[in-house]
Amino acid sequence: MTVTLTAAGTEADLLLRVLGALLREDVAGLRTRSTPVEREDGLWLRLAHDADGDALLLPVVEDGFQSRYTARLPLLVRESDGRELASHDDVLAALSTHAHPADRAGFGAFAEECRQTLATMRLHARTREEVTGRITDRHGADPADWTGLAGGLAHDTLAARHDHPVYPTARGRSGLDEEQLRAYAPEFHPRFALRWIAVPREALTVPGGTARLPDRWPTPAVLGLPELFHSHIALPVHPLTVGAPLREALRATGLQDRAVLADHPYLEAVPTLSMRTVALAADPALHLKLPLTTATLGLRNRRTIKPGTLVDGAACQRLLGTVVAREPRFCDTILHADETVYAHAGHELLAVLARRYPAGLDAAVVTPMAALLSEAPSGAMVIDHLADRFYGGDPIALLDACLTLLFDWQTTLFGYGIALESHQQNISVVLDRDGNGRTRLRLLLKDNDGPRINTARMRETLGADAPEPSDFDDARIFAEDDRPVTDLFTTITVHLCTGAYAFGLARQGRAPLETLLDLVRDRLTEAVDRLGTGAGEPGGILRAHVLDAHELPVKAMVTAGTLLTKERSGAADINKHYTTGPNYLLRAAMAR
Repeated sequence: MTVTLTAAGTEADLLLRVLGALLREDVAGLRTRSTPVEREDGLWLRLAHDADGDALLLPVVEDGFQSRYTARLPLLVRESDGRELASHDDVLAALSTHAHPADRAGFGAFAEECRQTLATMRLHARTREEVTGRITDRHGADPADWTGLAGGLAHDTLAARHDHPVYPTARGRSGLDEEQLRAYAPEFHPRFALRWIAVPREALTVPGGTARLPDRWPTPAVLGLPELFHSHIALPVHPLTVGAPLREALRATGLQDRAVLADHPYLEAVPTLSMRTVALAADPALHLKLPLTTATLGLRNRRTIKPGTLVDGAACQRLLGTVVAREPRFCDTILHADETVYAHAGHELLAVLARRYPAGLDAAVVTPMAALLSEAPSGAMVIDHLADRFYGGDPIALLDACLTLLFDWQTTLFGYGIALESHQQNISVVLDRDGNGRTRLRLLLKDNDGPRINTARMRETLGADAPEPSDFDDARIFAEDDRPVTDLFTTITVHLCTGAYAFGLARQGRAPLETLLDLVRDRLTEAVDRLGTGAGEPGGILRAHVLDAHELPVKAMVTAGTLLTKERSGAADINKHYTTGPNYLLRAAMAR
């Protein structure tokens, strides 16, 4: 078979990732219903049509990171006439004919998601020098010198321009045009003023009372509404939510004639990697998480804020505090943002989380894990710059230190029956030097509203200190066995926070893949062994279900987030819907 590539550049890169994700998630049976075919140029998978329709051929290559194979070329080939399908529209249209008729609308939705992402990627390419100049003017040229939480916002900008390790269209945001992205998206490092709405006091829930709101919180009088000083409380609103979305939220809550939108903006903000969360320019240790109507990581993954998630985040933070009190070695190494201050008016667009970061970070580099493999202004990776400053130029030594602490912390939580959804965006690496001039690495955690907890194990280990499930809003958080906990531990901590770096650094030539996978397995093994590896013990469960399992759970994010409805996918939670893939940690063990 002669293949002539018709996709080029950015579009080809995106299509490769899309095809890899569709294969990994077995979309339309691409993985389980296909037959391997060896041809002169390599291996292909042949997907025959159930109704004797046209077969499709996908060129593949061995992968290993969550999937045995991945796409080798950015195309499908139609067998009957040899036509190369090298655009997202053509590929998804062809695959949709192999899917259940009830699912075909989702393929069209994902094609639109691809188009949005492609436009965003091209925008990123066109604006690289512009944004690099903006960052370096504010923070300097070397990311290792971007210190404090203000410097962390520049790291967020780099991370926002880097692809997600699993979700192929992560750079896309539904419904936003170029002007809106430039004004409000983290990859452009903009600044903008917040809008505010005065809400009747009796309509607003503020746990602990309004005295807990941050010092910079404006009164209605400050916003030009002095007549509402005693009767109303100000609630921040993202500028993108002002207009039809806000009007609909007010109608839904019966507040359309009682809440008042202030005419003038107040307080300048900078978007974080999350986009809906902004840092105050004058106080970057205070982040406000504000609902947006856009979606990322799937069209059903809307960036609104359900009030119950605020309850869960605060409850989980208290639970983590209880664990740390029993595990004092983490008091100085695992840092936590305070997420117990929030307000809402009973609607997912009328809510705010006032996240306060710990003090004492002004001299430290604070970078989200998601930025480590991103491109610095120099063209090198951020991890290279950090390694030059803190680890003698050895990025593997930096990774080793990070893995050691991360696995110690997360396996300790597992011993209490807890797994966090602490992915690359929710964990920051904090680097500085101690009083003796030695490098100190800490981890900073946020967004703990989506854990999974084995209720029986938590009660067994914490006794009277264990919270009640009723302290949380989402009943899906709790289970009576370890499976949901091991699934989350594997897909988040192992795949996204460790495996992704082993494969990513190997691709960049920093070390052989086998060496990096050995490192991951060794550090996880050390942490697991500390828990006890007997039958029924937490370490034994992790060894059986992670280290030595033949297959590992893998997130099916495209399937649950866009392609299929919840009724069709059966996903109780679109962020915790799984398929399976090979255990690359077994390869490390067998290589010895």
